[in-house]
Amino acid sequence: MGSEIYRVGMYLRLSREDALKEKTNGQAIKDESGSISNQRDIIHKYIRENNLIFVDEYIDDGVSGTTFNRDGFNRMIEDIEQKRINMVITKDLSRFGRNEGQQLGYLDYFCENNIRYVAILDNVDTFDENNTSNEMIPIQCFFNEKHVRDTSKKMKASVYNRRSQGNFLGKTAPYGYIKDPNNKYKLLIDEEAASVVRRIFDLFINGTGICQISRILTEEKVPIPSEYKNLNVGRKSTAYGIWNNRTISDMLQLPTYAGDLTQGRLKKPSYKSKRIIRPKKEDWIICKDKCPAIIDRETFDLA
Repeated sequence: MGSEIYRVGMYLRLSREDALKEKTNGQAIKDESGSISNQRDIIHKYIRENNLIFVDEYIDDGVSGTTFNRDGFNRMIEDIEQKRINMVITKDLSRFGRNEGQQLGYLDYFCENNIRYVAILDNVDTFDENNTSNEMIPIQCFFNEKHVRDTSKKMKASVYNRRSQGNFLGKTAPYGYIKDPNNKYKLLIDEEAASVVRRIFDLFINGTGICQISRILTEEKVPIPSEYKNLNVGRKSTAYGIWNNRTISDMLQLPTYAGDLTQGRLKKPSYKSKRIIRPKKEDWIICKDKCPAIIDRETFDLA
């Protein structure tokens, strides 16, 4: 590459999905080939063999490649802007990212700013004009994103099937319930919170409006669901919060309280997005009689 002095920033990334190569008998098997330490060893070996100057490493551990809003990556871009490094090395293109459009955009940015980029295992070197592997970059980026897309489809199908069988897969139980300590896929009634749920239904069917119910619970300093969960896991809090009308409305329409386990009320529009949307009610996954009822069906239907 001539007499240019290359000051290297090594970029290391591992998402939670990449960290698990496969599952056997329910046990996760770590993919050591993709580990942070393994990436670091491969890149350091390349730096030594090519007499390059190592400046810094930028790590994003447990961060998806579908987003480029990553702490380590952003710090690397800042160092490029500050002329601290003029070369970036990753183990392969998938470590750089798995979002085809944004990845190619950043590679164009490197080219415009005279930044050399090397993906070792993919034999990519953007400053080697005779390297035919460089011509395959768009194709490789496409397949890297396709891997995420296909994995997302498989995971969604698996989650849908398990939910459809009546297994609760949420991170936390709905307000009024706790997870069964002997079976995390089942729910048990939390009597303290369930009494608040029953009171909300009772107030509503007896003519008290949603806004008024919110005011009553707030004035009585009944902990809102998020605060109640925090109090129950031992976190000290003096704030009770304000009951939201949407919270009350959602509770009055949740079939889970009548014993019909309901899931899928929130979802992401795509595997690339962090935004949460509310699907239509007909798209909810409702399994009849799959959890203990807090509210009898007559009261629920009336509400």
